Amino acid sequence: MTFLIVGETPAARKVCATLEAQCSIVHLMAPTDAELARTLASPLTAAAILVREDVHALRYALAIAHLAPALQQVVTVFDRTMAGQLRSFLPQCTVFSPASIAAPSIAGPSLDPETLWVRAQDDHIRQIVSAAAGRFDVRRTPASPVSRRRRISRAVSWNRPRHHDTGTRLMFAGLFGLLAVLLIDWAWLALAGHHDIGSAFLDAARVVATVGPGPTGPSGVYGIWSGLAMLATIGFTAVFTAGLIDRLFEPRLLSMVGARAVPRRDHVIVVGMGQLGVRLCELLVNLGIPVVGLERSRSARWLPVARSLGVPVLIGDGTERSVLQRLHLDRCRSLAAVGSDDLDNISVAVAATAVSPGTRVVLRAGEQEAIAETRSLLPLGVIRDVTELAAAFVIAEFTGDAAAAVLTAPDGTYAHYESGAVQKIDVSSRDDCPHPLPAATGQRCSCGRAATATLHTRS
Repeated sequence: MTFLIVGETPAARKVCATLEAQCSIVHLMAPTDAELARTLASPLTAAAILVREDVHALRYALAIAHLAPALQQVVTVFDRTMAGQLRSFLPQCTVFSPASIAAPSIAGPSLDPETLWVRAQDDHIRQIVSAAAGRFDVRRTPASPVSRRRRISRAVSWNRPRHHDTGTRLMFAGLFGLLAVLLIDWAWLALAGHHDIGSAFLDAARVVATVGPGPTGPSGVYGIWSGLAMLATIGFTAVFTAGLIDRLFEPRLLSMVGARAVPRRDHVIVVGMGQLGVRLCELLVNLGIPVVGLERSRSARWLPVARSLGVPVLIGDGTERSVLQRLHLDRCRSLAAVGSDDLDNISVAVAATAVSPGTRVVLRAGEQEAIAETRSLLPLGVIRDVTELAAAFVIAEFTGDAAAAVLTAPDGTYAHYESGAVQKIDVSSRDDCPHPLPAATGQRCSCGRAATATLHTRS
């Protein structure tokens, strides 16, 4: 068998290093159309397009389909619209997203330490729990009505403004300041100034509007108060206006009521709203689990997707104690650090452990090989190698039927099929694949010089 691998991602290098020990591999990093044509002139068993950008994946898939219409392809595409169109245009393509493959394996331990994999399917929840080495229990449970009641309760509950973003807090601070000046001045005139209620309210409104206390003019202590109140009102108005402008012109990632209100207990905190973070939040919402996202950058690429899914997202740094406390870390189910940088995820895990030592933490790894394989990281939480899961899915596609689930067990990575069959996939380290060759050479990648991985099939 001869397989073509296109891409220089960690997943592409792992697939290349694993399969080269058993078959012939042609690994192209960023080939041109001419290089693809030369490569496809020889017989190939299948091709895997493992690149980062959906547009590049679409381009390579269409080019390969034009040059070799019957060749099986495995393509990574995150955007579901593009993935659906690619499946309809090219039935020979298996289109998947590494984020969608890894999300159930991260959601499982985020909800229950014994659960390896979980996903919502129709009106029930499917869970895979480890029973023994190479054996798993598949559990199907109906969707919990408690989850539905919790969602309804959360939709109509009022959320405290301190949980919101900076713009919302500024708007509330300015509004409460203006209301405080209005009420104090109205009470002063109505109780101590012997004004009737209507006249006292009119004079108080004049003070808040900074047009003067009243036609009779202030005197004594009230004159000093009204002057200070008008000066303070200018500041409160500026703060309120700044917060209102931020709410009007910036994307609304949080809300005071409704689906995007920040949950207060029994929720999952997802740190890092990239492709994996968004897919994990979507899965948790489908399971009926309250979830809140945390993202450092307001201009993150996938925030509009999270907003369309109704997921509340707080802009802040997951390594800051104050941010984690605002999200009620001590009351949550777990925290999932799924950013694209492994070192950032470790920093978040350390901070979360310091703030709430009893909180369960799940970490994403795989971008940096040494971190993904370091056993000393285990005390920080449950580690899931997203790159290894994606590579295992591609290998399962190449060597057998389509896997219904790819999961991480204590003794390795497994592909689980609808028939109940289980296949253990020993994925090689990406370091067994040399550094990317120049794209212009179009040479064959000499992977697997130290690869000893094998495939084991277990029933």
